[in-house]
Amino acid sequence: MSTTPVPLHAATPAASPAVAHSTRGQLNGVLFVALFAAAVTRIASIPAIAGLGLSPLIVGIVAGAIYGNALRDGMPASWAAGVNFSARKLLRIAVAFFGLRVSLQEIAQVGLPGLAESVLIVVSTLVLGTWAGMKIMKLDRDTALLTAAGSAICGAAAVLAFESTLQSKPHKSAMAVGSVVLFGTLSMFLYPVLFNAGWLHLDTVGAGLFFGGTIHEVAQVVGAASNVSPEAEHIATIVKMTRVMLLVPVLLVVGMWVNRSARRAAATDSQDGSHEAAPRKLAIPWFALGFLACVVINSLHVLPDTATSTLNTLDTFALTMAMTALGIETRIAQIRQAGPRALTTGLILYVWLIAGGLGITWTVQHLLG
Repeated sequence: MSTTPVPLHAATPAASPAVAHSTRGQLNGVLFVALFAAAVTRIASIPAIAGLGLSPLIVGIVAGAIYGNALRDGMPASWAAGVNFSARKLLRIAVAFFGLRVSLQEIAQVGLPGLAESVLIVVSTLVLGTWAGMKIMKLDRDTALLTAAGSAICGAAAVLAFESTLQSKPHKSAMAVGSVVLFGTLSMFLYPVLFNAGWLHLDTVGAGLFFGGTIHEVAQVVGAASNVSPEAEHIATIVKMTRVMLLVPVLLVVGMWVNRSARRAAATDSQDGSHEAAPRKLAIPWFALGFLACVVINSLHVLPDTATSTLNTLDTFALTMAMTALGIETRIAQIRQAGPRALTTGLILYVWLIAGGLGITWTVQHLLG
């Protein structure tokens, strides 16, 4: 029996082409998503679409889903790794750099009322949305949490951050974003009408707190509050960014909760003698700490304004790439299974944001204003 070892270089020629092909396919996939996102950014800048408060992120997931369901067969299979990279790893990096849009000085401007408004809205909406989604509408945990996060914190960006932490399926994120699009856009038009008609019974400061505390997307907040007054727009924007800041502690708490649930499930399986379905390894949201680091950097004014502006533009493009990639990976058939229930959960949260948000705003103004 021969024991002559096989030279290492003998395997190299066979392995190298495969590795090179895989790497080239991934790079092509990333480039494809980048070109797609560039087209999406251009479409989102059309006045008719921009006027609806639809950010490139939202346009990206819609356009990506259309492509993924109608034309996906035209994309080489080797590109799928690049699409997945954009929807996962690039997403985490982009969410971290989102912190450059927030500063501690701005949050301090609205003081305790703004902070209290944000904390009460975020916590109550997350709890209500998760409970209503799972118990009333019978959604799975991830879909309920994603829908609640989009309504509670910062719309599509929060959905992206939670999707990365939960490692959920793309179609679940698409359903949550659908809720953000529908009810956030409705708020942008409805809130100014209600305020100008005198039905909200709020002064300018109260309107800023209410708009910033309850509308889903940053762009939608600006669009709605700009129809009230510059002061209301300023307050609403800062309150909204305070909600964005809460993304960090919320993600850390959710990450610990999800990991604890996974360990409990693993222990139960072990006791039952079942070892077939080992619990998946859940991502610890370290990108949330990156987000916090970017907030600190922005607060210390370490970077020139031009550099910060450029990074924010690049970050928006990276988020658009992630959203577009998620859309490409989404399948309409999967959305149909829980779509109405997810939208109904979003409706329950929308009613809460209006009614409960008004109650919280009045309470905060009278007790802390």
